[in-house]
Amino acid sequence: MSRGDLADAEWVRLEPHLPKSVGRGGRWKNHRLVINGILFRQRTGIPWRDLPTRFGKWKTVHDRHRRWSADGTWDRILRAVQADADAEGRIDWGVVSVDSTVRRAHQHAAGAHHLSAWIPGHRRRVPQHWPDEAVGRSRGGLTTKIHLASDGGCRPLSILITPGQWGDAPQLIPVLERIRVPRPAGGHPRTRPDHLCGDKAYSSRRNRFYLRRRQIRHTIPERRDQRANRHRRGRNGGRPVGFDRRRYARRNEVERTINALKRFRAVATRYDKRAYVFHGTVTLAAIRLWLSP
Repeated sequence: MSRGDLADAEWVRLEPHLPKSVGRGGRWKNHRLVINGILFRQRTGIPWRDLPTRFGKWKTVHDRHRRWSADGTWDRILRAVQADADAEGRIDWGVVSVDSTVRRAHQHAAGAHHLSAWIPGHRRRVPQHWPDEAVGRSRGGLTTKIHLASDGGCRPLSILITPGQWGDAPQLIPVLERIRVPRPAGGHPRTRPDHLCGDKAYSSRRNRFYLRRRQIRHTIPERRDQRANRHRRGRNGGRPVGFDRRRYARRNEVERTINALKRFRAVATRYDKRAYVFHGTVTLAAIRLWLSP
């Protein structure tokens, strides 16, 4: 086992959730070797063709990551690993924080112009859900934004990829809707945290109404212009927004989660041309955080 490879304890947690067959009676081979190759590329950010030969053919490693990103295998594995952690009591639902980070897109990530792509092992084109490939253009160049919700243990509960210029407030609801932790004993998956923290970027009447409707207590500071508008309207402006400074101090947990994800160079800088592949790259990084003891 080399530096960065899956440890035995991590492999024991991951192996039960990996797909067993490839279709038509075929079976996957060398799951652990291939996943270690994918993790090596994520950690170093090297081109796929420069992958060391000890991981086998680079195209095998690349195609499996691309296929599992396209068919949602990485997402299913993430939910399964979260379910195991929840059953063991390792998820801190007390305070869940939301935030986003803008990642620079490498020049190799630009230029995708097809709305569908060939997926290895499939006979037809698979339509993509990102017509803009989640690449935004601004004064800083090509950027992609990662929105996420993190539990109190600094591990991602949900992930959303958008172009870099998209705002944070409109993405709060989609991020929370992606929190679905299955219950191994049966029943509906858990989708609601006990308390939610976010910075001023998430302060909006739409978000607060949504959180009240779902009975999610929250600590989101009110922006200065919103506070001035409420004072201007007088009695019609509504009550002041509650603010728990002690709980808000725990918002650093989502910042630490982002820093942990950025330890993977393929996450800190986007090299993937397709948005669904980059989403799989970030999801696998989140899985690695959940596998760590």
